[in-house]
Amino acid sequence: MSKVFLYNTLTNKVDEFKPENPPEVKMYTCGPTVYHYAHIGNLRSYIMEDVLERYLNYAGYRVNRVMNITDVGHLTSDADTGEDKMLKGAKREHKSVMEIAKFYEDAFFSDCEKLNIKKPETVEPATGCISDFINVIEKLEEKDFAYKAGGNVYFDTSKLDSYYKLSNQNEEELKSAVREDVDVDENKKNKTDFVLWFTKSKFDNQELKWKSPWGTGYPGWHIECSCIGMKHLGETLDIHCGGVDNIFPHHTNEIAQSEAFVGHDWCKHWFHVQHLNVDSGKMSKSDNNFLTVSLLEEKGYNPLAYRFFCLQSHYRKPLLFNFSNLDNAAQSFDKLLKRLNALVKEAEVKLEHELTDEDLVIEPTEEPTCKFDEIYAMYKAKFEEALGNDLNTAQGFTVVYDVLKAEICARAKLRIINDFDKVFALDLVNQAKSLSDNAETGVDDEKTEFILKKIEERKAAKKNKDFATADAIRDELLGMGIELKDTREGTVWSVVK
Repeated sequence: MSKVFLYNTLTNKVDEFKPENPPEVKMYTCGPTVYHYAHIGNLRSYIMEDVLERYLNYAGYRVNRVMNITDVGHLTSDADTGEDKMLKGAKREHKSVMEIAKFYEDAFFSDCEKLNIKKPETVEPATGCISDFINVIEKLEEKDFAYKAGGNVYFDTSKLDSYYKLSNQNEEELKSAVREDVDVDENKKNKTDFVLWFTKSKFDNQELKWKSPWGTGYPGWHIECSCIGMKHLGETLDIHCGGVDNIFPHHTNEIAQSEAFVGHDWCKHWFHVQHLNVDSGKMSKSDNNFLTVSLLEEKGYNPLAYRFFCLQSHYRKPLLFNFSNLDNAAQSFDKLLKRLNALVKEAEVKLEHELTDEDLVIEPTEEPTCKFDEIYAMYKAKFEEALGNDLNTAQGFTVVYDVLKAEICARAKLRIINDFDKVFALDLVNQAKSLSDNAETGVDDEKTEFILKKIEERKAAKKNKDFATADAIRDELLGMGIELKDTREGTVWSVVK
């Protein structure tokens, strides 16, 4: 196993990542609240968490990753007041809560598939763990960490000596991170106390309720992640992931209740991804300034170009999104694929299936001057130095471009880059080969140039939502015997036979 160093929010520095029982890694990811589409800011976090999981596996670890699905209990304010987001979604669309949950969970994983985000080994909806929540809350009551007030059950943060240890900030700094436009819950003994179980709320028509020792009700948001993590990964986690907006109060509260329950440290390493910002500030559903993967596709963008865009920046830096920046990334991604396309042709890789490392094996009799093992070891060491140093994906791409410039055979370059792409998950070599497959049609260069120009015009028309022009271009090419197909790698063309 290679050493991996990651910034740890708990210690406020870059630490060597040391799981409890290597090579096994127990990773927990805060999943979506499935009341609306995930926006591309949410998905930036999931992309970087996916890269983290892939790199840990690449470095020799075996990651067991668990993700929750929040389908109840997440209120619209940080102060345990407001409306359940799931009910809000159901009202908006005149559907049941569970219909909303199923639709947006499916939409979330569809977006993940388009972005090559691997689905975790375990995905658990909150509504499937009600008995687990009740058991943990009862134990917290027995240990005097919970109290009942106004019909609800609260966690008493005054019982802890280090409630704020995750953020490494003082109380006033943390409170400034909480939205000001929230009601005060008069039932709380302390402002930072939080609900473990609701039996009363601001609205009377909460759809999902369960019987409990405290009355009919539903769980609070924070208890869900703690219980689902412990249910599937045990009483300790190696690493917990999420966006920076989860640090307080959500992850702070997770630590409080989990460590009160187990009686020892719960998770040693906390991995947080910074915001995706737009010109007006953080991308947010509540501010109605969010973009989805589907909208990017409608504008003609390959979803993997957005993944590439995210990987050009460090996960701990805020990333500014606008279409000019995305265009620049998409152009760079396209240039990279074209360079790989030239290597595919040079290496004469002509296969009917997706390429694997075995397909790219270099026989000494074919390339006696290409000492692949030595070359691979040299570039792999550089790649691991970059990714192992706080997941520096931008520096990892520098190594990719160094490989492209190296004086080694085409097949060796493809094999090395294909290996690195196990972490990036951009399907680089296969996409490049797809470009070659498009080109091998017998169409002359002049006609090919015309087709590509029309594809770009169609992309621009779709981006501007001029779908009539886009359809007309498609029909024009079809009349010439050229069929277009929109794929997750972009638009490809073929000769109609």
